[in-house]
Amino acid sequence: MFAATPTPVQPNPLGGESYRLTLPNTANAPRLARDFLTSLLRLSRHPGLVDDARLCVTELVTNAHRHTRTPLIRVHVTVNRKRVTVAVTDDGGPAGTPFTPASRPDPERESGRGLVLVESLALAWGTGTGGERYPGRTVVWFTLGRPEATA
Repeated sequence: MFAATPTPVQPNPLGGESYRLTLPNTANAPRLARDFLTSLLRLSRHPGLVDDARLCVTELVTNAHRHTRTPLIRVHVTVNRKRVTVAVTDDGGPAGTPFTPASRPDPERESGRGLVLVESLALAWGTGTGGERYPGRTVVWFTLGRPEATA
């Protein structure tokens, strides 16, 4: 079973700006999300996070595209001076149920390693649902940036 970061980081703990992109669930969705995030990070003076952010958002949007029948994929980005948090939301799995990965990837397979990649690059990541307001929605998020100094 994949395990999200034990203590999730608040999506936007230090203020900042929020951006949203809603995409049709097509094969172009990962590229469009990647380009959107790249532009935001370059404008917000986070060029050092661009490569990791591009990989992570591509993995999450690709998972939504391949493993759900959601008509729309939503990308929500919060950026502050230290961090960026990206959340990708879909309307759930094939039967409208939340999609969550069930196990660690098989080392012999070429696919199924996306969340391991996200886990290795992110300060924090996790999964959730749309709650009572949006039942059946799946949210997968990650945070990149400088870790907080420990006391």
